[in-house]
Amino acid sequence: MAGFLISGVSKIYGGATPTESLQNINLTIQDGEFLSILGPSGCGKSTLLEILAGLQLPTLGEVSFDGRKLKGPGIERGVVFQDPSLYPWRTVFKNVELGLELRGVERKERREAVQRYLDLVGLSGFEHKYPHQLSGGMKQRAGLARALANSPEVLLMDEPFGAVDHLTRLQLQDDLLKIWEADKKTIVFVTHDVSEAVFLGDRVVLLSPRPGRINRIFEVPKPRPRKRDDLGLLQIQNEIYAALLEVKSAESLEFTI
Repeated sequence: MAGFLISGVSKIYGGATPTESLQNINLTIQDGEFLSILGPSGCGKSTLLEILAGLQLPTLGEVSFDGRKLKGPGIERGVVFQDPSLYPWRTVFKNVELGLELRGVERKERREAVQRYLDLVGLSGFEHKYPHQLSGGMKQRAGLARALANSPEVLLMDEPFGAVDHLTRLQLQDDLLKIWEADKKTIVFVTHDVSEAVFLGDRVVLLSPRPGRINRIFEVPKPRPRKRDDLGLLQIQNEIYAALLEVKSAESLEFTI
């Protein structure tokens, strides 16, 4: 397993009116760390995650993983999006198996791997169901199992629980932490939910409104397992809310000058 070194990364989208999405991002993500990335809509959170995944290249700066400059996607980085994008004509088992199948992994080995990760995410007994037969939370678990089945060193997660109901979201958070505790993969988790970012993360990176810049990094030193009503976590949440208000006030002032 390894971490990322993000050096002076900016992203500018061209066109008649160029748009700067990210500006001068400098960040080290440690091996085995659970890092939350938080910020208002449009601040470049997803763009940054896609750069880490190799799905986009930065306009300026570079990203290194395990000491090597990133030039594109790689199997060492698994990606989980808000929409799990399961193929409707394939069963849960077949969806999770897809990446291993494409890589030419031997049938017995891939079936053992798929079953192991379906058990891990709580989908044992649903192997032969189709996506339309699953709840939103189950679909997200299937998407997570598909990413894990390829044994990535890093999980990059883009608001993966944003489309499920509140109670399911809390359960998925707990499940994700159990999975992370099992083998301490590096996880980069994008969210716009302050309580989720603090409950899950070792650190919370707060981005400013577009162009996204690192406004502040909050350490979350509380040991796990955590309780959501822990006063220490609530204090960190309050500090983040205060920082968000400062950012919003500064942005409003900038437009009135």
